[in-house]
Amino acid sequence: MMATLLQQLVSDQAAVRPDRTAIVVDRERVSYGELDALSNQIARILKQAGVQRGDRIALCMRKSPKAIASLLGIYKADAIYVPLDPSSPATRLVKMLDSCENRVLLAGDVDPRLIGELLADEQRASRIALGWLDDRPCGRMPSFTSADIARCSQAPLEYENGPDDPAHVLFTSGSTGTPKGVIITHANVMRFVEWGVAYFGMNASDRVSAHPPLHFDLSFFDIFGTFAAGAELHLIPAELNLVPNRLADLIRESKLTQWFSVPSMMSYMTQRDTLRPGDFPTLRRVLWCGEVLPTPSLIYWMTRLPHVQFTNLYGPTEATIASSFYTVTECPTDPQAAIPIGTACDGEDLLVLDDELRPLPPGEIGRLFIRGVGLSPGYWRDPEKTREVFVCAPGIPSERIYNTGDLARVGQDGLVYFCGRADSQIKSRGYRIELGEIEAALNTVPGVQEGAVVALHTDGFEGSTICCAYVSKVGVDMTPVTLRRELSRMLPSYMLPARWLACSDFPRNGNGKIDRPRLRQYFEIHAAQAS
Repeated sequence: MMATLLQQLVSDQAAVRPDRTAIVVDRERVSYGELDALSNQIARILKQAGVQRGDRIALCMRKSPKAIASLLGIYKADAIYVPLDPSSPATRLVKMLDSCENRVLLAGDVDPRLIGELLADEQRASRIALGWLDDRPCGRMPSFTSADIARCSQAPLEYENGPDDPAHVLFTSGSTGTPKGVIITHANVMRFVEWGVAYFGMNASDRVSAHPPLHFDLSFFDIFGTFAAGAELHLIPAELNLVPNRLADLIRESKLTQWFSVPSMMSYMTQRDTLRPGDFPTLRRVLWCGEVLPTPSLIYWMTRLPHVQFTNLYGPTEATIASSFYTVTECPTDPQAAIPIGTACDGEDLLVLDDELRPLPPGEIGRLFIRGVGLSPGYWRDPEKTREVFVCAPGIPSERIYNTGDLARVGQDGLVYFCGRADSQIKSRGYRIELGEIEAALNTVPGVQEGAVVALHTDGFEGSTICCAYVSKVGVDMTPVTLRRELSRMLPSYMLPARWLACSDFPRNGNGKIDRPRLRQYFEIHAAQAS
């Protein structure tokens, strides 16, 4: 019987196999017993600081064993974890601190100047206790330090929180420019972990990657799926994202059995041709989630790793980690073939509905809704936004469904296919156009390693100008003229991009995804310079 609270997963492992390795980073190894003991000490210091059930605790640290112990300690103190991205500007992070009214800020392994900016406001500093988990001075007097934590008891604690209590608040981009906090409960995560461990057959022999940053929701399956299986969690240093050959070396040297990543990183590794035929002999499964993996990149991976199981996961933060899955049964032969997002995970449903929330027949594109055990209770202290996207299910007023903002269709095979964002639909020269369709075609052009399509609004007849950014394969000199000719074989003339930008690589956001707002800014700057 699996635990009902996330923190119990580590305590349960520590009780039966305290010496087994829980976390690996570089040459450091931390056992389940050590991780459980340190998290108990952190929980005790938080309680001494006055933390009570339901209080929000911000954690501003890079991935490390101490950061994961801090996460567990927050849960063990009956509190709510609020991860802050240390690479984000202070102006954005203070919005999160103020929104959640955090009781404590745990920080370490970050520039002390960032902490100074976060607590520069006297009123904010007076209500937030600073826990400094670093040997360096932080420039201000903390409420407690690592030395204080080390003096606390390592004994287990009694928990007051329950499965339906919030485990964490994850902030995502808001259309108004203010980040919105998604509430996720212990039960939300545990249901996905329970499904994932069973479906993928994870066990204590696994060595699992922890590739995403801690503020990214995919990290919760890496962490708690590993702990539920009693396996090893291998933390991937963020700086390796810029060196794909070293990422490949880490997979080999660490003998990873599971690699969970975002498609843009898989495409980057494809672009640099980092995989050898028959590479990674210990690897059993590759999972990806967060955006569409171009089929040519999937073909590259599957051709070189025929012994590996490849699974596409789909799901927004509001539905907890992922809501659907599709395991690719054979390597595609057509680079233009669409990879489905598949079928719903246990306890969830994918619904393709029209504007009146009526089910659509197979083949018709509609709005994608999700219902089931993964749905967030809503946005932190934003009932209006919650009501906008968590709506009543058709014919069942008491049941909630979540409007993903994505478009999808059900294929004749019964599987669900992602068809782009509803808000990426533009109108140009009188035609309604899905940018995702152009992008899918772009990524099948020989010589293109990775492509992205954005649109700029205009006041003229065309309505929007379609802009194409692309990265050529190594050794290929791809030109806009060639690209336009190739795309014209797949798309009508009104869907062809009007502006082009050759890139050596794409800008990425903190989650490793293509930073489309920055790409749009590049095109805006070029347009202004040309006028």
